[in-house]
Amino acid sequence: MNLPNTLTVARCILAGIFVVLMSFDHNLCYFIAYLVFILAALTDYFDGKIAREQNLITNFGKLLDPVADKILMVAGFIMLMRVPDLTIPAWTVVAILAREYLITGARTLAASEGAILPANVWGKAKTVIQMAYVFVVLALVILLRFVFSVPALRDAIPYTREMCAQTLHYLSFGGIILVSIYTVVSGIQFTWANWNALKLHDI
Repeated sequence: MNLPNTLTVARCILAGIFVVLMSFDHNLCYFIAYLVFILAALTDYFDGKIAREQNLITNFGKLLDPVADKILMVAGFIMLMRVPDLTIPAWTVVAILAREYLITGARTLAASEGAILPANVWGKAKTVIQMAYVFVVLALVILLRFVFSVPALRDAIPYTREMCAQTLHYLSFGGIILVSIYTVVSGIQFTWANWNALKLHDI
């Protein structure tokens, strides 16, 4: 297995570690999970960069890379739903999961016909947007929990807790709505662009 594919597999493993850490409602676990997520995201950047620069692009990598992205992002959204500080409607995550599983199924169908469907610009942008959402929201959760744990900071401004809680509520809610909409739209675009490869005209 070459280096880019090894990094892709590592991303799947890191996603599992992220899930375990986020299962504990503890500030330190959240912080370590955040670092693990950043490391996993970096593997997504470097596996593609190395594969292109060193001509190590393989069909295995084309197939596994988007799957690894999905595993990481599904883990991220599901675990964020468990964070009591956030407001993430279940239907948005269901929409994201449905899109990801349908596209994975489409890739599997295409692979059975000998066709490899790599992620396009829309799909890559979708992954960046999803990762950015998890980065920002989880960072805010960690930051606010730290602020609330220090009495001098917590009591510096009246109603700080209430204001921060409301801000985080609106950011997490509004953000996930936009992310889910773009995710679904990118799935529709992917299906349309690969209509012939998927042989959907035969339906």
